[in-house]
Formats: sequence, structure tokens, C-alpha cells
Amino acid sequence: MNFETGNLYHIYNQGNNRQKIFFSRENYLFFLNKIKNHILPHADIVAWCLMPNHFHLMVYVHDLEIEVNCSEGVTPSDALTKTKTLNESIGVLLRSYTRAINKQENSTGSVFRKETKAECITKADGITPSFYGSHINVRIPEKEYPQVCFNYIHQNPVNANLVKLPEEWEFSSYPDYCGIRDGKLINRARAVEFELVFSY
Repeated sequence: MNFETGNLYHIYNQGNNRQKIFFSRENYLFFLNKIKNHILPHADIVAWCLMPNHFHLMVYVHDLEIEVNCSEGVTPSDALTKTKTLNESIGVLLRSYTRAINKQENSTGSVFRKETKAECITKADGITPSFYGSHINVRIPEKEYPQVCFNYIHQNPVNANLVKLPEEWEFSSYPDYCGIRDGKLINRARAVEFELVFSY
């Protein structure tokens, strides 16, 4: 995945062979905590949705690399640091979640598809309207794709017939934006910056 700072990206992946990746409410919460620990140091979360067999993140990248402490438990003068890229952090998130799920389910192998996708939605090169559904008419991709993606992510549970209204799905940023919940994962200021509003 190629990331550039100052852009919005739609990051997504699904279960290997479209299998489930979340088996309980605790699994969803565990994955959200991993997003907080591994993605937030690199990017602001603008929208997110976790589905039974896949996930969507809309992020604004601000740091391609971060410094991490490699020597827990040693004195500060002996501390070692190294850099970790956003790609590496995504890999750590998915591998560590996979290990936990394989242990929980007494299974082995990949939980996720091999390649996680990341589409830049503020530079619409190579993205066509069919990416989000052929019924969408996008005239100015750089301005309209962020809104299309924002809506697409929040409408996922409705389109999958899991709920009738997007605010009924707990594992999405929609309840945070409509005031039902005061979640701390999203950066509302970024949504305002890109003029993202609900248009249902």
C-alpha cells in the first residue's frame, strides 16, 4: 500500500474466503483497541465500520513513520527506538488479531485475505464510480469521493440487512456522529475539514 501524508484513504480487508472475522462483541472491541494502538499514531480516523466478515477505515494520514520504543523495562539512557511505517503497523494489527482469533477458535491459518486494500480518495487516480457502485454519479472525484466513501462505510450494515438504520449498528462511527455515543476514536474536526456530512 502506498500512502502519502495529507490525504484520505479507504482501508479495507475481509475474512479469508469471506469467512467471519468477528465472533463476539468482545472481538469487535478488541479489534477497535488495536486500531487505536496501531493506526492512530499514524492517522486520524474519519469513519469506520466493522462487519462480521470485513472492516472499513477512512483515515487521514499524518505520519508515515513513527518512532517506537523497543526496550521496555530498561533505563531511559539505554532505551532503543526504531521507526515503524503505517504499512508495518497495519500488518502488526492484522497479525496480532489473527493470533488471538486462532487461539480463541482453536484454528490455524489466515483470518484475513492476503492483501489489505488502501484507496486514496482525495487523489482519485484509478478509482472509478463502479468502485462504490455503478449507480453513483461522481462529477468531481477529488471532492466527491470522500463523501461517497463516508456514506458507503456507514451504510454497510444497512446494505447487508444487519440493521434497518445505520445508528442501530454498534460497530461503526455513525452513532458517534449522530450523538448517540461519544466515541473517542474518530476525529470530527477532520470530517468538518473535508465537509463530510450525512446524506441519507
